[in-house]
Amino acid sequence: MGNKNKTISFRVNEDAFDTLQEIATERDISLSAVFRDYVDMLVAHDGQVEVLPEHEVPERDISGSDDEWPPKVEVPKSFVREHERLELEADHLREQLDEYKQYVTHLREALEDAEDSEEVIHLEDLDLGNETDRDEDSTYRIRD
Repeated sequence: MGNKNKTISFRVNEDAFDTLQEIATERDISLSAVFRDYVDMLVAHDGQVEVLPEHEVPERDISGSDDEWPPKVEVPKSFVREHERLELEADHLREQLDEYKQYVTHLREALEDAEDSEEVIHLEDLDLGNETDRDEDSTYRIRD
């Protein structure tokens, strides 16, 4: 069976709730995510987690402790370069899309202007018409 999520419910006083909501807003995450992070950290450290205000957190030795918070991850340069390349490509594709949209708008406006100024005969209309209704003397030219 898969690992099913369970719901935990508890009460906090209004001041604690407001503080937790400020933390969530500061970190730009939901209030539920704050609790999930705390519970995940509590489980990962076998219940040995102490919640302190940031100004009371003791300075740690920079000797490469595994318990650093927030955790730091090294990303290979190739990954960063590939990410930057993909961002540039996405920007280029967005620019091309904008150009194509402008071109389509230009063509639509040109078509509307052409329909207003002179008669445009569509080839489909020629096929639908009755052969006997056409004048033998009428000529059609293709516009470029």
